[in-house]
Amino acid sequence: MPNNRFAFFNGEIVPIEQAQVSVMTNALNYGTGCFEGIRGYWNPDHQQLYVFCLREHMERMHRSARILMMKMPYSVDELCQITIDLLRREEFREDVYIRPLLYKSDPAIAVQMHGLTDSLTMFALGFGQYLSGSSIRVCVSSWRRIDDNIIPSRAKACGAYLNSALAKSEALLNGYDEAIVLSSDGHVSEASAANLFIVRNGVLITPPTSGDILEGITRQVVIELAHKQLGLPVKEAPIDRTELYVADEAFFCGTGVEIKPIVEIDRRPIGNGTIGPIGTMLVNLYADVVRGRIAAYRHWCTPVYAN
Repeated sequence: MPNNRFAFFNGEIVPIEQAQVSVMTNALNYGTGCFEGIRGYWNPDHQQLYVFCLREHMERMHRSARILMMKMPYSVDELCQITIDLLRREEFREDVYIRPLLYKSDPAIAVQMHGLTDSLTMFALGFGQYLSGSSIRVCVSSWRRIDDNIIPSRAKACGAYLNSALAKSEALLNGYDEAIVLSSDGHVSEASAANLFIVRNGVLITPPTSGDILEGITRQVVIELAHKQLGLPVKEAPIDRTELYVADEAFFCGTGVEIKPIVEIDRRPIGNGTIGPIGTMLVNLYADVVRGRIAAYRHWCTPVYAN
């Protein structure tokens, strides 16, 4: 059960039970909104909660709003401060997930993006693993990824996640942990809610941002860590479905899933069917980075509590 007590709603932090909207709210009826998913990590040695890539997430939320013709009522700096104020009010001493949501708040039966009121709410809750276990088994979904000229993947648009939910439920109901979704041209796009990397001959390969993927913040973190810390080459290139089957390693990455190695796709083992060496290194490195244990990357970690 959620363990949060507060939310930012109508310009102030209020008890969570007061953060309510009407059944006539436009966003509830049509999915007219955008959001972010942000993680905070508790470091018991530092007695500190670090919010990972907070500013980068809020900058992306501003970009989503621009794409969707929405007006964000707060600057990036203000959004970051609201996040810190909310987490301090909650007094979390555990890993957390933070959800800011910009939505069309009018009680309007109007299928449009312009001329409606844009409102921001935010909540946070204690949060562990999104996908349990150290590795996962996945399938290629029968559902295709919506493309940029239908609902733009660059925007974390609320309504777009119906596409993700259909793919995820199909995978779970068929005994898998997650789904890989193909783009309209048949190339690999991403997971239901995560970016994808494969490893072939020591090179990390990930679909390009033109491949109907979310421009993932964790994806960019992985690219930088692979280059600077592990000395690995990274290539952004289209990936065929069958290329998944002959990969040496594969993994998802994202705020929710963090870095999650894949050991089987469509009942075919990836590599030798166990977590590979590159996946292992990235999982361990990422865990240290997000908890502020590596000084060179502490600029990505925003501390919540004053020292």
